Amino acid sequence: MNARAQLGETLRIKAVRVSAKAPDPDHLGLAFADHELHVDPASDVVIEVVAAGVNPSDVKAVLGAMPHATWPRTPGRDYAGIVRQGPTELIGKEVWGSGGELGMRRDGTHARHVVVRAGDVRLKPSTVSMREAGAVGVPFITAYEGLRGAGGVERGDVVLVLGGNGKVGQAAIQLAAMSGAHVFAVERTAEPFVGHATGPVDMIDASITDIAAYVRDRTSGRGADIVYNTVGSPYFTAACQAMGHGARHILISTVERAVPFDIFAFYRGRHKFIGIDTLALDSSDCAKVLDALKPGFERGDLKPFPVRIGSVYPLDHAEEAYRAVLGGSRDRVVLDPSLSGLRR
Repeated sequence: MNARAQLGETLRIKAVRVSAKAPDPDHLGLAFADHELHVDPASDVVIEVVAAGVNPSDVKAVLGAMPHATWPRTPGRDYAGIVRQGPTELIGKEVWGSGGELGMRRDGTHARHVVVRAGDVRLKPSTVSMREAGAVGVPFITAYEGLRGAGGVERGDVVLVLGGNGKVGQAAIQLAAMSGAHVFAVERTAEPFVGHATGPVDMIDASITDIAAYVRDRTSGRGADIVYNTVGSPYFTAACQAMGHGARHILISTVERAVPFDIFAFYRGRHKFIGIDTLALDSSDCAKVLDALKPGFERGDLKPFPVRIGSVYPLDHAEEAYRAVLGGSRDRVVLDPSLSGLRR
């Protein structure tokens, strides 16, 4: 950190930089370069990034699929790090965070330092390592916001998660199980649930099973109270058929935009559909969600995703990390700036 940064003017850092949207998936155009950040001493905190998750939305932004993103930019939404400049009581504290504006409309977290507003800084749970904390953000915030938007999970609710072994799916299952729900989860083929949950998870193999019939059979005809559809169109019809009276259907992604929709079943079933886009949540909104999640992590009811050493990359190997996510890695991919300049 240079002397000018200490005066609250500019901070010269090393960062992943994108000058324009990538022309195609084979040429992402990520550079590791010097960059200057503006620091407002009246309101900003400078955080040394220790770990920053790479999300599918980060990669999609680079590919031009996120209209929110403006360039040139340092991408990255999630982080865990150490406060190096800001209010005295925060200096040296280990913090975590995320923001829909980070890496989209303002410089993000795939850098040695990130600048955020002091009011948006949150201490990370002591039970979660820095790398794990840097990988919590978007999946857990998306899962929480979806369930909150659906009115929350009550003990005894039937919750059906489509794409249960995806990262948002795993987070939604953790939250539903913690609340005492009866949880079903769907994957394309036969596979066990690979995440953490404080209760049983009834896995459904979509390749051989009628999802709606299975859920209704095991709930005495009741069906699901909440459907969390992390995949969208491929499961839309089956998900709607599994919905019980007054059920809520959460959608965060899709393959096809247009789907068949039974209006009669919708209003006779008193169904509700909830769309979630966490890019609309800025760092302040995300901080409030992390406040709600933190006690669960501290109790151990919620657990972070494991971060495997093979899925941790230096900043100067960011393109490899992005390609791992683009290739569908099921591990949580994390950037660790302290590794930059070292042989991978």
